[in-house]
Amino acid sequence: MAFDTLYAEGQRRYVESLSSYARQFLGRMSKPECDFIKGIPPAIAIEQKVNSRNPRSTVGTSTEIYEYLRLLYARVGKTYSPISGQLVKKHSIEDIVNCMLSFPKGTKYTVLTPMMPREGRTLLQQLEMDLKQGFTRIEVNREIVRIEDFLQQTAAEDKKQNIYLLVDRMTADDSKDSISRLT
Repeated sequence: MAFDTLYAEGQRRYVESLSSYARQFLGRMSKPECDFIKGIPPAIAIEQKVNSRNPRSTVGTSTEIYEYLRLLYARVGKTYSPISGQLVKKHSIEDIVNCMLSFPKGTKYTVLTPMMPREGRTLLQQLEMDLKQGFTRIEVNREIVRIEDFLQQTAAEDKKQNIYLLVDRMTADDSKDSISRLT
């Protein structure tokens, strides 16, 4: 009884704090039956009862606030690498160029991207599409292989976890041509 009375008064005060336009949609709430209530802030109540029979339900999922909290934490929170413990951040093109130019001149490196089949394609279909688009090599288990050779292997599907598409091979150099290739 006390729970319902306190909630009803808190809810009524919350509705009174809204604009008259918003109040017209919520309807008028009657005052709870009591002699005197003072100092009750606007309230939201979560009653402790079982609405769903799912044992994995939490307060967040039961009150349907989980999705909003997930969005809030995704926007406000910071992501840390579970491996290194360092803050994960988005790098700009300028950051990447500066990193590549920090290597000693003549340092060779490759630009790779993980192979992820798109639009419902299999790995082999995606590799054929990449080949048609001008890509010629992939990295499989840290070894550079021509796409045609890989497509001829019968066990291609078994190795898809460690496959990267080779985008470019470069040498650290501060010439304008090298910098334009990086960007």
